[in-house]
This record gives sequence, structure tokens and C-alpha cells, in this order.
Amino acid sequence: MLMRQTKELRPLDLEKGVQLHASGSCLVKLGRTHVLCAASLEDRVPGWMKGRGSGWLTAEYGMLPAATHTRSDREAAKGKQQGRTVEIQRLIGRSLRQAVDLSALGERTLALDCDVLNADGGTRCAAITGAWVAVALALRTQGLEAALVRQVSAVSVGLVETGEGRRGMVLDLDYEEDHLAAVDCNLVAARPMSIGDLELVEFQGTGEGRSFSRAEAAGLVDLGLLGCAALMEAQRAALA
Repeated sequence: MLMRQTKELRPLDLEKGVQLHASGSCLVKLGRTHVLCAASLEDRVPGWMKGRGSGWLTAEYGMLPAATHTRSDREAAKGKQQGRTVEIQRLIGRSLRQAVDLSALGERTLALDCDVLNADGGTRCAAITGAWVAVALALRTQGLEAALVRQVSAVSVGLVETGEGRRGMVLDLDYEEDHLAAVDCNLVAARPMSIGDLELVEFQGTGEGRSFSRAEAAGLVDLGLLGCAALMEAQRAALA
């Protein structure tokens, strides 16, 4: 449970170059949530994009069997992906497509792989934040840095109900905080590489225990943007 201020991120570490054979890779550690992100540049595009002269970005997401308290079977063993997995990898893909000028790739695909090593809340947000670093490294190694046009990061925010009935906004929820949250949100933000203003890419908010007001939604967005700005500072430091 919360050992930090409610408007602080969990301890963050972005370790680049973890996978030797990926074009770019980053192990993101956000508290006890650890996600390995890799970006591979492939000389092909989906069939429906051939001949357009433009590239594509796609993402896959998975949780390793021992990432949670109870071991889960690999989805490959079940023969299909869970709906949650499909939802998350679509979120990662469309978020990171905001970061790249696909026309500058030529007919190439940036394939992102995000594998959760340890899950303690916020895995999809950590995956987006780490995947951006992996993408930046991949483009750098291939001499395609000009294709990186925006910085993208993501964070969770929520309204956590305490035992005394007080309501508080919390940034970057861990598993226990998420479990107690009456309102649970994920926020993805982007800004130009020239360091402009942050803009929303996606805001997903759900009343788990109760509904929430427009003012509370605005407060959660503001807190999430502060968190994304801090994550972007860490991204830039990791790439420096």
C-alpha cells in the first residue's frame, strides 16, 4: 500500500539495451511492476499497406506465467488470447503510432513486444512508457530518428476510498491501491519532440465503486498529465 505521497510516481527505472538482438529495448520498472519492451524494425508491411510507401507500427503484449501471485497458463497453450490482452495491445499500438511519422519509415513495420515480468498494477501504462524508449532506440540505430515526432507516456490515476470514508486522488496505482479505488483511470499523453504542451491521446475512466463528477474527472486528468510529464523527463534522461 501507499508508501509515498499520493501525487508521486512509484520508484522508476528505465534500463535500455536489455535485449541484444532487438533494434531497441527497455526494461521499465515502476515500483514492483516490471515490463520488458522491445522494438524490432522489419522490412515488410501488412498486405493491405503494400504499395503505399508508408510504414506501420503494431504491438503485442503478454504476461509471463509467474508475473502474478498465482501462476497463469500461457495464452499460446490455450490457443487464443484473452480479451484483456487484445485490448491492451491495441492500446499500446495506437498510443505509439502517435509517436512516429509512419510515412518516414518507408515500407517497414515497427513491431513492439511488451512482456510483463512482474505485475503490481499499471502494466499497460508501464508498457507504453517503456515501449516509447524502445522505439526511440530502434529508430536511432537505424538512422531514422527524424521519424520520431512525439514523446508518449502513460500513467494510471484513481480515487481511492480510505477506511474513514475520505476520498483522495492517487497517481500511479499499485495493485492494492487499484483494488481499493472507487474510480480507476488510465491516461496516455503525447507532446512534440520540441517539448511543447502535453495533449491527451487516450483517457479511460471507470467508476468501479461509484460514479464520479466532471470536476473529479478534470482533477484526475490534471494529475495524470503531471505524472506523464515526470515520466517523459525520465524517458529523455534514459536516452541521453
